[in-house]
Amino acid sequence: MKVGKIIKVSGPLVVAEGMDEANVFDVVQVSDNKLIGEIIEMRGDKASIQVYEETTGIGPGEPVYTTGEPLSVELGPGLVTAMFDGIQRPLESIRAIAGDFLTKGIEMPALDRDKKWHFNPTVKVGDEVGAGDIIGTVEETTVVQHKIMVPPGVSGKVKSIEEGEYTVLDTVCVIEGDKEHSIQMMQKWPVRKGRPYGRKLNPDEPLITGQRVIDTFFPAAKGGTAAVPGPFGSGKTVVQHQLAKWADAEIIVYVGCGERGNEMTDVLMEFPEIKDPRTGESLMMRTILIANTSNMPVAAREASIYTGITIAEYFRDMGYSVAIMADSTSRWAEALREMSGRLEEMPGDEGYPAYLASRAAEFYERAGKVVCLGSDSRVGALTVIGAVSPPGGDISEPVSQATLRIVKVFWGLDASLAYRRHFPAINWLNSYSLYQNKVDEWMDGNIDKEFSENRIKAMALLQEESSLQEIVRLVGRDSLSETDQLKLEASKSIREDFLQQNAFHDEDTYTSLDKQNLMLKMVLAFYEEGRRALGSGVYLSELLDLSVRDRIARAKYLSEDKLSDIQEIIDDITKSMEELISKGGILNA
Repeated sequence: MKVGKIIKVSGPLVVAEGMDEANVFDVVQVSDNKLIGEIIEMRGDKASIQVYEETTGIGPGEPVYTTGEPLSVELGPGLVTAMFDGIQRPLESIRAIAGDFLTKGIEMPALDRDKKWHFNPTVKVGDEVGAGDIIGTVEETTVVQHKIMVPPGVSGKVKSIEEGEYTVLDTVCVIEGDKEHSIQMMQKWPVRKGRPYGRKLNPDEPLITGQRVIDTFFPAAKGGTAAVPGPFGSGKTVVQHQLAKWADAEIIVYVGCGERGNEMTDVLMEFPEIKDPRTGESLMMRTILIANTSNMPVAAREASIYTGITIAEYFRDMGYSVAIMADSTSRWAEALREMSGRLEEMPGDEGYPAYLASRAAEFYERAGKVVCLGSDSRVGALTVIGAVSPPGGDISEPVSQATLRIVKVFWGLDASLAYRRHFPAINWLNSYSLYQNKVDEWMDGNIDKEFSENRIKAMALLQEESSLQEIVRLVGRDSLSETDQLKLEASKSIREDFLQQNAFHDEDTYTSLDKQNLMLKMVLAFYEEGRRALGSGVYLSELLDLSVRDRIARAKYLSEDKLSDIQEIIDDITKSMEELISKGGILNA
């Protein structure tokens, strides 16, 4: 192992000389404590090293050991339900030997070397296999079947394979090709390099989240990209938690990147308690957590999202639908800015490096719906959802703008909505989804042929409400016609009875697409029937006094097995209007 020497320490940046045999992105061990670092720049034999641990106490003259390998993650059974730090150190295992605080230079393999897994072969001796082919399975949790794949670059004939109990380092299969390859259940993969796939497909199926404002108005597609920008206190983390809990992805990778420790604690405490609506098992059974909180070394934030997305790509390669939540990419960008400043690079906007946009693009473009490697042409999807925390909620700042140029879905959180306790505080006037047309086709074909038509009607009402509110503020509500006042009431109903959703209510936290469809129909039915009644001479005050309005407001709290009750409310709306019309619109004293 070649040894260099430290000549400068500047926070998380260490400069060492005598590193002529090292390359950019090689992992190194810094000082006698063997702190983990990564070379981010080479100038002659001088290497600038980004250190992923606290550098206090180390100084010039101390050694730097090169490993000759890029920063890589271990991929194999044992990932699901685990919690890692930004460079894939298993936090539970470290806590068992080192206590509640990470000690400097502590090293531990990401995957347990002693645990034995039951391997079931799916190929037999003599079969021809190539990169990406599944050679066997391991039941990792009750809901995740871990597929053991032939690593990229390996192909040939199966020479030996046997069912049994193996550790991740044991040879489970021997493949004879250009040479003999011993296949273990564990693979290693460099985090900065995307994993290979067959070809990319167009994302055309919605990622169903159970959040009404998202699924109905601003849907994300499986294999798509989305951003959730918003100021402090507007509910970014709750939105991310809701998506991690309820999105219909088979694997969730949650990256807490530079966020407060209590937010990761919430995930750790809540997820094991919550039952997955599809499997009935704990949500933790399909979740991988990467915790890099704000009190951890800043440089490790930069690695954490790459660690997360590489693990997510691995499960995508098995043919699973995977979603990764990055909370928040602003903290990751701050780590880039910190390192760029210490490298004395020319700064771009607001001190961020000039390459901020290209680094963000490199991350988001690893999303996608793909035909995986392997002869069975299985399809996997990786959806990336990134939270952005612009200072003061100003989305004209560089991180928000770099993100918006890349992602296809924008869920703009609004501080004024959050202040009014309207959650999720996604502003319906400035959010958008570029997957809308594809998802509309899917919804019309799978849920209700009028789904997209109703969505367009509801959105038109919300936009008209915005213009009418301007008039109300200037000359008062009474100056509006009764039809326009009914529009305001219908829009208020869409906002409060449909868009507003309580993340902490057992029935309201998740809404199936069938229930969303009926709820939207119900709210629009009141408006359509109300217009018909006004046209027949009924007074607006009579419409607003109808008892059915209370039932409309409470419909969101009906359980999923009582959807017929919503249909009954729709029938009651029609019946109540008919009664008013038959009275001839005479105002009762």
